[in-house]
Amino acid sequence: MLIVEELHMLLLRPDGRVESAVSVNRLYGEIAAVIVDLALHGRVVVSEGKNPTVEIVSTEPTGNPILDATLTRLVPLSGKRLQSLVARPKLDPLEVVVESLVVQGVLVRGERGFFGWGSARTPESDPAPEAVLRSRLAAVIAGAGVPTQADLALLSILQNLNAAHGILRDQCEGMSARDLKRRIEDLTAGSATGDAVAKAVNDAITAAMVAIMTPTIVAATIT
Repeated sequence: MLIVEELHMLLLRPDGRVESAVSVNRLYGEIAAVIVDLALHGRVVVSEGKNPTVEIVSTEPTGNPILDATLTRLVPLSGKRLQSLVARPKLDPLEVVVESLVVQGVLVRGERGFFGWGSARTPESDPAPEAVLRSRLAAVIAGAGVPTQADLALLSILQNLNAAHGILRDQCEGMSARDLKRRIEDLTAGSATGDAVAKAVNDAITAAMVAIMTPTIVAATIT
C-alpha cells in the first residue's frame, strides 16, 4: 500500500470524515506523501538543501493509478520547489486515493452530509489494514522495528500536520506529545526524505496561516 493511502486511513475518523484537527491541512500532507511515493518508485528525485525541489527522472507509468495520475500532473512542474508543490490543489490525490481504497475493500462509499451537501463519506469497511499499519508504527516508535523510508515520511508528515500524537496516541505507550515529537525527530534525523518532507509540509502550513491572517491584520490596521 502507498504512503498516501496509509496516511489517508490514519486521517479518517470512523464515520468516514477527515479528522477535524487536520481537515484544513490534509491537502499538504497527502500531496507530500504521494510525492514521496513517486520518489520511492524512482519517478522523481527530491533534492537536498534549504529549499528542496522535485525533479522528474522518469515518466514511465508505474501501473498504479494514484502514482500515474500525479506523475502526469507533475511533469510540467518539474524543478519546482517542494514547498510550492504541496500547496497546489491540482495535485491533490484525494479522489483517486479514495477510489483505490474503495476498490481494495478498505473503505466504502457512504452517504453525503446533511441535505445531501458535501462529499460522500467513506467509512472504513475493513479495519485490518489500518490495524497492521498502526502496529508497525508502534514498533518503530518503541524501537522494536526498523523504520523504512515510508515509515519516516509518514511520521514526519503526521508530526508536521500537528497530528502525530492525536492520531497515534494509542501506539505511543503513554508518551506525551512532546516526547513523541522528540522521538520522531530522532528517527528522521539524517533522513533526506523525511527532512525535506517535514520542512515542505511545515512551510506550506505556515505560509497558509500567514495568508489567512494577513487580511485580518490589514483590516485591523485600517480600522
